[in-house]
Amino acid sequence: MAGLWRIAIRDIGRNKRRSGATLVAMLLGVGLLVVTGGIMQGSYAGMIDDNVRVQTSHVQVRDEDYERSEGSLKWEDLLDDADAVAAGVRELPQVQDATPILWASGVVGLGEQSVNVAVNGMDLSSDVNAPFRDGVVAGQLPEPDDREGVLMGRRLADSLGIGVGDTFSLLAPTSGMQPDEAVFTIRGLYDSGFPGYDLNTILMPLAKAQSVTRTDGRASAILTLLYDREQAGAVAAALQSPGLKVETWQELNEFMLETTEIGRQFTYMLYVIVLAIVAVVIVNTLLMTVFERTREMGILASFGMKAREIRAMFLIEAGILALVGIVLGILLGSLGVEYLSRVGIHMGDTAAFASSSQMSVGEVIYAAHSVQDVIIVSVTALVITLLGSLYPAWYASRMEPIEALRAL
Repeated sequence: MAGLWRIAIRDIGRNKRRSGATLVAMLLGVGLLVVTGGIMQGSYAGMIDDNVRVQTSHVQVRDEDYERSEGSLKWEDLLDDADAVAAGVRELPQVQDATPILWASGVVGLGEQSVNVAVNGMDLSSDVNAPFRDGVVAGQLPEPDDREGVLMGRRLADSLGIGVGDTFSLLAPTSGMQPDEAVFTIRGLYDSGFPGYDLNTILMPLAKAQSVTRTDGRASAILTLLYDREQAGAVAAALQSPGLKVETWQELNEFMLETTEIGRQFTYMLYVIVLAIVAVVIVNTLLMTVFERTREMGILASFGMKAREIRAMFLIEAGILALVGIVLGILLGSLGVEYLSRVGIHMGDTAAFASSSQMSVGEVIYAAHSVQDVIIVSVTALVITLLGSLYPAWYASRMEPIEALRAL
């Protein structure tokens, strides 16, 4: 076996240009897939984390009759004494913070302009709402008892041509289903990093939102931020109570989790396709080697080398080329992933088109290292290469010594 390895290594070095081109094809293929896997892994994890922080929280408590998609403001669908419920949630040791929120909708009127918006009544001092508090880019936060001030997304303000200190009218539904109109002043502009959210959401103090919608101290839900999101199931179990609906971030983001899983399956299919193309390059190299070494195969066979040893020799050559290319590809790809994990890929306002009322996509996508994907790419590349090399190896081992010697 040691002799076969020496012959295989020597044969690879015979034609350095061809072997080098083969290695480049393998390392570029593997490197590209490692980077692609890192981007996909980072984007999937980032979308879920972003949605948890901006939309759903880790654990959400609602009245059992409330459906987020319907956005009801009826008293019977909302949580009574929301502050007391939130205080009870905060007593759990796994909970970092919990706060009520009131979800409503409205129409912003400004001269001849009008635009539909989401209106969120919230406590901006809560850690749950840190992305908005930390995202203020102009002006300041409205005080909890501010009866006129709101925080508007910078993108929404830009689209309306208004800024800090400007006023606008807001027509909003109420618990009695009759809309009410009021004039508000922009105290500050925020940029949360999620264009789709900022473009259609107005934030105001919870008390003012309850007053405008006539919900009398009630809230749509309690949003909960945990120290460790893996404790969501235990917290949800502890909060279960008659009349309440408690959901974890997995349940609230079920559609997104299913979508990312489908995306991973397509990514694995891409791995196979790209690596199969790379394997064709290696197989082509081995076939050319077989044709060029026909006489040599005859000499080796006449000296007593068995067919299985000739097959093994070619498979070793393919394995060496594949392994060296895989290692170099992993190094190259890992450097790319590390760079993108720090710098990211800027989506800009394109992220707004990928967002919805139930899903927030950030402006920047960061790659993430994935040992699992690296292993999958490596094993798949090696297996496909060895399988593709079976034919050249079989072809070489089928040569009759006399015919091979006469080939030249």
